Amino acid sequence: MSERNTPKRPQRPRNQPDPDDDNDVTASKVLRNVLVWVGILVSLIMVAMLAMQSQRQDWTLTYPEYRRAVLDRNIQYARVTKSQLNDFEFHADLKQPMEINRGGKKVQVTQFTTKLGVVDSSTEQFWRENGVSWQYESDSPWWGGLISFIPWLILIGLFVILTRRMQMGGGSKNIFSFGKSRARMLGEGNVNVTFVDVAGADEAKEELKEIIDFLRDPSKFTRLGGKIPKGVLLLGPPGTGKTLLARAVAGEAGVPFFTISGADFVEMFVGVGASRVRDLFEQAKKQSPCIVFIDEIDAVGRHRGAGLGGGHDEREQTLNQLLVEMDGFEQNSGIIIIAATNRADVLDPALLRPGRFDRQVVVDRPDVHGRLGILKVHTRKVPTAKDVNLDVLAKGTPGMSGADLANLVNEAALLAARRNSLEVTMSDFESAKDKVIMGVERKSMVMSDKEKESTAYHEIGHALAGKLLPESDPVHKVTIIPRGRALGITSYLPNEDMHTMSRDRLITRLITLLAGRAAERVVFGHLNTGASNDLERATMIARKMVCEFGMSDIVGPVRYASQHDEVFLGREISQPRDHSEETARVIDAEIRRIIIEAEHAAEQLMRDNIELLHRCSKALVEREILDAAELDILIEGGELPPVVKNADEIRAKIAHDRERPQQSPSPKPIVPPDAMPGPSPA
Repeated sequence: MSERNTPKRPQRPRNQPDPDDDNDVTASKVLRNVLVWVGILVSLIMVAMLAMQSQRQDWTLTYPEYRRAVLDRNIQYARVTKSQLNDFEFHADLKQPMEINRGGKKVQVTQFTTKLGVVDSSTEQFWRENGVSWQYESDSPWWGGLISFIPWLILIGLFVILTRRMQMGGGSKNIFSFGKSRARMLGEGNVNVTFVDVAGADEAKEELKEIIDFLRDPSKFTRLGGKIPKGVLLLGPPGTGKTLLARAVAGEAGVPFFTISGADFVEMFVGVGASRVRDLFEQAKKQSPCIVFIDEIDAVGRHRGAGLGGGHDEREQTLNQLLVEMDGFEQNSGIIIIAATNRADVLDPALLRPGRFDRQVVVDRPDVHGRLGILKVHTRKVPTAKDVNLDVLAKGTPGMSGADLANLVNEAALLAARRNSLEVTMSDFESAKDKVIMGVERKSMVMSDKEKESTAYHEIGHALAGKLLPESDPVHKVTIIPRGRALGITSYLPNEDMHTMSRDRLITRLITLLAGRAAERVVFGHLNTGASNDLERATMIARKMVCEFGMSDIVGPVRYASQHDEVFLGREISQPRDHSEETARVIDAEIRRIIIEAEHAAEQLMRDNIELLHRCSKALVEREILDAAELDILIEGGELPPVVKNADEIRAKIAHDRERPQQSPSPKPIVPPDAMPGPSPA
């Protein structure tokens, strides 16, 4: 058997449009222009004919008046027309004006029309005898047929235009283009973002740089037997820069770059999603090698078989087609898929296997060095003052993503612009950080003196615990100015990012959280509702210590926290127990014991430093804000300088205190975490 050699379509240069598509577009434009000019010409003819017809003023004469005009030999020329009712009309032009009576008035007539029932040979003989020259004509003029054909001409033209647009694919507004992909192709020069604009994700940049190098020089890798990766999945929390990395790839690649969102595949019509996936890969094959970026792929890539309610699932059909196109019977060489999601736990396992997404790149929240690089990128075009220290900002923003840091820089610039300043100072950045982390300052909220004093003791309790306990994060600032939903806030400035935590550090955090409530109980002898958030966070830490971290001697090194997530809903809707009721009672007792012992340690710490608690609380009531340097002065027994009313002087003083070397405080003996009572017998 011999194979038939079919001529192959010549390959066109990359990033150049298909000439057949250009021919289709040109033909459609020519046809549309022709139809427009035909419509204009027909309209002009109609207007001219109607104008000519409106110039004739024919009077309708009765049959006796018609006979009188004929017998007087006053007919210059006549036209006889036959209507659709098989009667005849006699249209005549008179030689001399004829006077008739209409409505009691005399009217001069030069043209008239008379309806004749039948025109036979005797009627024609009558006309000849009286010198009438006539001519038979149709009832409607020649252009009447053209006018009647215009609706059909318009319908045919619209049908041809819609057919051509359907064949070409049209745009997203075309009613016949539901099955066409909505991906946008970006060429060189369309994206201004490069890897220079991306900071805090060095590992992800290296992975993507290798993909770009593979597209530019495949032989560098294929000569050793390597294959081009088919897909890269970017995983990470929201705001960490996954889409920004994709934009940087588009700016660096130098190959066609298609971008689409996962939500753009599924529509209200069945089968549209799968059709758009097919069309997307058909377009990508024409531009191969190329990159296809699918943002928020979890919109179509969720685990199959997890839908609620049954019936046909359009999303699963779209996912099946996507799986086949990425790695099916037909190979799509030269097409690299880059996808981004922050819900990798709900993706279908078939989508994550090698051969579809060969690499999974985690784009996590940046560390302190990454945050410093991100701040440098975002402050590149922001005029900053000399006192701005980005290292301090990077250390004081743990857990912030790239989007959070960009928002912080923008808020600082807005605050500086509000003051009509030409530069953004460090105080602007600090105020912006407080606004982003703690909320907007509620200046309209007026607190009573009693409530203000209670809030001051509560916040100083947190601050003293943070200053006196060795395993605590350094205190950065304490304030009783209401922000957001909080009446007062104590903020901390970690020296380094913590990835793991010891039991002593967790116990210290519990004591610090409960120190505000303990200070109020020691001083006032009563409790209020201001510690609800502290209790919630303390309970969560204690439960994780018992159920997840194995830090309870009674419960032992067993994990009891089981996650049962519903994939379709994407969240935990139930918590079925994997242990007995007796074990549940032991867990609850251990959580309660840990929290109560931490509260007792916090109260003992406040009693041992009661004079320092009163002194710092009084200073906080007077100043409303105390920073780390001022707290150190109070703890060392020094006196704070008088309150300065000028805000600029306050900022200069705080900056001066930060620059001077700090001495380690010498607090009173405290109860260390390891000296806490051991576990009580069950």
